[in-house]
Amino acid sequence: MEKVLAYRVFPDGQGKMNLSLRDVSGELLIVSQFTIVANTRKGLRPSFSEGAAPERGEYLYEHFVNLAAASGLKVATGEFGADMAVELINDGPVTYMLEV
Repeated sequence: MEKVLAYRVFPDGQGKMNLSLRDVSGELLIVSQFTIVANTRKGLRPSFSEGAAPERGEYLYEHFVNLAAASGLKVATGEFGADMAVELINDGPVTYMLEV
């Protein structure tokens, strides 16, 4: 959780990515997304066998949400395992996948 809160991806006064979520008093929207673990290295269909079992995944999701809420930042969540339509504005030419 600390890496998510401290990762410097927001622009400072000079436009450099130098500020963290905490620095900008940002907010978090946390939704579960098991398709991130899809293995597409071989075949013509993604494999999700490397993903956690649903019970373990839900526990990890809830644990992450609780840690985020304890940070003091505003946190919104999706519903674990549900089909959700999420709209966002991707501000900038970058996307990050944080590995902890």
